[in-house]
Amino acid sequence: MATTTYSLRMDEGLKKSFDDFCESVGLTATVAINMFAKKTVAEQKIPFEVNAEPRRVTAKEARKAFYQLRKEAKKNGLQDMTLDEINEEIRLAREERRAREAKKAKEGADAL
Repeated sequence: MATTTYSLRMDEGLKKSFDDFCESVGLTATVAINMFAKKTVAEQKIPFEVNAEPRRVTAKEARKAFYQLRKEAKKNGLQDMTLDEINEEIRLAREERRAREAKKAKEGADAL
């Protein structure tokens, strides 16, 4: 089968991010674009999703994030919260989220 060149323009940052993603799932950009084109033509739709494995966080990165969160908590006056207070904050946030989701679902049902 004969091959041809397909040239396209892309933002430099997007190209780098795309190349990095392709590498993370063991592909080249050319292979990924060919996969996309073949499936799109065969299924007549944007046909699939490819996900990279979750990135592993190093101990150094985790420590850095922990200290940053601790710094933010101190700045916001939250560093002295007990575990019970933290759990109550989480419970209230979840309750609010469920209420918003229920309201949204009801509004969607009412629209029908």
